[in-house]
Amino acid sequence: MTPAHNPQRIRTAVFPVAGLGTRFLPATKTVPKEMLPIIDRPLIQYAVDEAIAAGCDTLVFVTNRYKHAVADYFDKAYELEQKLEKAGKTEQLALIRNVLPDGVRAVFVTQAEALGLGHAVLCARPVVGDAPFAVLLPDDLIWSRGDGALKQMADHAQHSGGSVVAVQDVPHEQTASYGIVATAAFDGQSGRIHQIVEKPDPDVAPSNLAVVGRYILTPSIFDLLERTPKGAGGEIQLTDAIAALLDSERVDAFRFHGTRFDCGTHIGLIEATIRYALDNEKLSDAARSLMRNALDEMGVVES
Repeated sequence: MTPAHNPQRIRTAVFPVAGLGTRFLPATKTVPKEMLPIIDRPLIQYAVDEAIAAGCDTLVFVTNRYKHAVADYFDKAYELEQKLEKAGKTEQLALIRNVLPDGVRAVFVTQAEALGLGHAVLCARPVVGDAPFAVLLPDDLIWSRGDGALKQMADHAQHSGGSVVAVQDVPHEQTASYGIVATAAFDGQSGRIHQIVEKPDPDVAPSNLAVVGRYILTPSIFDLLERTPKGAGGEIQLTDAIAALLDSERVDAFRFHGTRFDCGTHIGLIEATIRYALDNEKLSDAARSLMRNALDEMGVVES
């Protein structure tokens, strides 16, 4: 049954940041992967900016009891601010004071056990309440010249009144690395999901449309997460709860305009750094020159 049109705009964004980031050890022994930088800002800042641009003013960070760097980053740094102010470094002072604009609040929730993405989202329930909300995985950095991916999804969700899941096309042989959806009447940008499967082998995957780290969900997902048993990897999978949600509500797949970088991998982090350097007015010329020089020194011929 499709719900009635719901014009309610998302105001809350959830950021699951409790993971250990073992792929990036030893760096992530002390630095959370969400704090790894792309040029001069950590990954988490890009995700936060995307959420704020989509209209979110409550940011819920689901973390673990060992990770304090994310909370420290969004807190005031009184001593640093005083030193910058005294030195007259107003530009740098503005940068650290404006990681969160006025009117936006950060709330930190502890995930006591590492029980998966679905459990992390469930931990945010007391803050989210009975309203639609967004989930952003900071590992998935999405670059766009126009509206951010979440803003595009929020506009669609406000029109459809249901949940929205970001998708992108992946090579068929990579389906076992993603949640994969099957849709009805996909129009090139969106379509209602009628099946979602977590990490299917290529021979049984229902499509090549892979779920990536942006979701807009109705609060109905929380009751389903409460009842979702442990699935793949012994964790409570958000995908399994979304699969159950399909029986009662509309959930759309949405192919956003933009480029996703999987910054949970080394090559994805490198690729994102290159793209953002080339897109930076102050850095682009020097970055191009450095890359050409490096390729020349290695004897690589550009095609």
